[in-house]
Amino acid sequence: MTDFRKRYQYYYADIEKLLSFVVPSDASDYAVMVNETGSMPDVEKSFREARQRVGEHGRLIVVFHNYLWEPLFVLLQRLRIKASPGTQNWLSPNDVKNLLYLADFEVVRSGRRMLCPIYVPFVSGMLNTLGRLPLINRLCVTQYLIARPIPKQAKELSVSIIVPARNERGNIEEIVRRTPDFGKKQEIIFVENNSTDGTWEEVQRVAALYRGKKEVVAIRYSATGKADAVRKGFAAARNDLLMILDADMTVAPEDLPRFHRVAEDGKGDFINGSRLVYPMERDAMRFLNTLGNKFFATLISWLLDQSIKDTLCGTKVLLKTDYERIAAHRDYFGDFDRFGDFDLLFGAAKQNLKIIDLPIRYYARTYGDTKMKRFSNGWLFLRMCIFAARKIKFT
Repeated sequence: MTDFRKRYQYYYADIEKLLSFVVPSDASDYAVMVNETGSMPDVEKSFREARQRVGEHGRLIVVFHNYLWEPLFVLLQRLRIKASPGTQNWLSPNDVKNLLYLADFEVVRSGRRMLCPIYVPFVSGMLNTLGRLPLINRLCVTQYLIARPIPKQAKELSVSIIVPARNERGNIEEIVRRTPDFGKKQEIIFVENNSTDGTWEEVQRVAALYRGKKEVVAIRYSATGKADAVRKGFAAARNDLLMILDADMTVAPEDLPRFHRVAEDGKGDFINGSRLVYPMERDAMRFLNTLGNKFFATLISWLLDQSIKDTLCGTKVLLKTDYERIAAHRDYFGDFDRFGDFDLLFGAAKQNLKIIDLPIRYYARTYGDTKMKRFSNGWLFLRMCIFAARKIKFT
């Protein structure tokens, strides 16, 4: 019996490790159900009761056994190696998702872990590492879903549009002129960074030109990359919703109200622009860049257990309160993303935000040159993914 208890503890030690990752250290309104759905007489009712306890920004984490293991569990019970819990509900992930939806929850992300739930020296660790890989992980014994309450009603949100700008003088006035008037309140914040073409002077001119018509804020900052400029703009923002709009105007300012509407309707916590759905203008994205974008989208979707079509689109939208939680835990993944896309996506996943893609049109530049260096930046992104994989998949 001593050996059996040791193996049993090995399984629950992994559950504790899972929960330590998916539940933020400062979470106050999370509810957790570990292997409870199997014995519940009415799972939907239990989920509804949990819904009453979970706050608007809270999460419900449901951990349950993979139904593919039912024959083995039944055999172990008949051999009296495992205690019989009585009649069990063996639910598929789709069953649990449906029951959560009926109880006014929607799934943010899901995952599987633990291919070998008993302790076998050397063997368990190797098998459980392999169990993190695609396809193989379908055989893991532990499955989990992270769900958020479905918003009851739309909110009216004010908006801060952050425009990091370096050598984009020819686009500044067009951005302000073409940005529609939307949101309870709106401000456009330009963060200029060491331009040599007169961008800073143009930002000041446009801010003065539109004074009294639109709220245009000019910030000058010596940043080491786009990520620093975005963070400076986020820190200065005074409104509810934060939007990033690249100053190259490859994403049209006219599309921003669509992001705002999705956020107000509560359809997502983190709205990510996707350039890879609609046809692009010729020369908008080079062929190798397209391949790289698709590769990293597939890799990060696997890492984060959420489907993301385009990880490197510059247009990303989230609540300022959610961003502040991401920023407070930034050291978990490190701080070496010069562009900020992966930093925000990894942080959003760590905070269990619902990431949703919004397809947009992608246009060719009409002024200036791209700041993206395909091979050096691609190598940086790959290093970040490897680092994140160690923190997310192989802990």
